[in-house]
Amino acid sequence: MTALELLEAPATPPTLPIGAQSPTFEDLLGTDGERYGLSRFADREALVLIFTSNRCPTAKAYAGRMRDLQAELGPRGVQVLAINSNDPHLYPDESRARMADRALEDGYTFPYVEDSGQVVARGFGASCTFHVFLLDRARRVRYEGRFDNSRLAEGATSHDLRNALDDVLAGREVRVPVTRAFGCSLDYV
Repeated sequence: MTALELLEAPATPPTLPIGAQSPTFEDLLGTDGERYGLSRFADREALVLIFTSNRCPTAKAYAGRMRDLQAELGPRGVQVLAINSNDPHLYPDESRARMADRALEDGYTFPYVEDSGQVVARGFGASCTFHVFLLDRARRVRYEGRFDNSRLAEGATSHDLRNALDDVLAGREVRVPVTRAFGCSLDYV
């Protein structure tokens, strides 16, 4: 991206609408040293992209719920992919080494990848760290927004992502396809 394009780029790109085809992405480096992209998960019924962060308290609060989601729905063809799009030059706590520490500390059972250059975040229009996108088998956006309605697990009364996954896996339209994501801002550079 040129300097002029950076100056003209919106602070937060527009969010990809429901029904839109996922932008193609490949070759994102994971904390496990492997490379990940859409093609890696071609056999999965649904792909849950979670834009997250090492330093955001909201993102940290969801570690257990992300593990539980992968454990419970992985056998049904669901794959969680955590994506860190924060610039480690602006925030040293967002470095890949710190990402690897977080994945180990939080017991991630799913890939945690670095979105160097914020290409994937821009393509989806992620607004914050903890912004969730659910892609169906055809890799169309079927849900976007929050994981659930409470930073604290015990306070959650609306399990938005799980409800959307139930709908997608059952071949139904998602009853509530958009909710408002919350967490720390995703700072675009």
